[in-house]
Amino acid sequence: QVQLVESGGDLVQAGGSLRLSCAASGSIASFYAMGWYRQAPGKQRELVASIDYWRTTNYSDSVKGRFTISRDNAKNTLYLQMSSLKPEDTANYYCNARTVLNYEYWGQGTQVTVSS
Repeated sequence: QVQLVESGGDLVQAGGSLRLSCAASGSIASFYAMGWYRQAPGKQRELVASIDYWRTTNYSDSVKGRFTISRDNAKNTLYLQMSSLKPEDTANYYCNARTVLNYEYWGQGTQVTVSS
């Protein structure tokens, strides 16, 4: 059983940057895919960015060009570098990991608040 712990959320002004981290209690090297999701109050959880075993990345249109996802298998950590933040990026950000058998792990979330 792998546990995921997010960190790095904060209150930041519009135009600022943050880096989120997701530390896993075990190896992430074998995860088929990992990703960051976010959920704003009153809205559904949405995929922000994902990275697969071959490090192919995918981004939602709303963050493309501003966010960068990466994984460090040696440190068992997933990252999300966020820049040019907008108030609409305000949400609780969750780390997700999926095995080849489609079993999913979730973290507890880290809050990102962007003030205008």
